[in-house]
Amino acid sequence: MVQYPNNPKHTSKTTTALLKKLRVKVMDWPCMSPDLNPIEHLWGILKQTVEGHKASYIHQLHDVIMDEWKRTPVTIYEAL
Repeated sequence: MVQYPNNPKHTSKTTTALLKKLRVKVMDWPCMSPDLNPIEHLWGILKQTVEGHKASYIHQLHDVIMDEWKRTPVTIYEAL
């Protein structure tokens, strides 16, 4: 059984024919499913917390991001 997003390179006629020839079962899966990419949710949370700070320099922004990353509760990671 194979699972992959419905990206065109995975659903090309050539790929589809080969998988069919090899009798590989393919699961239907929605493209860009949030369940496949939980890190995107975490980036959104981090972005919201960082936007509340006024960093003037790249080094300040780096420090703010690292501080907010460390402050993010572990329960958030576990829930994702």
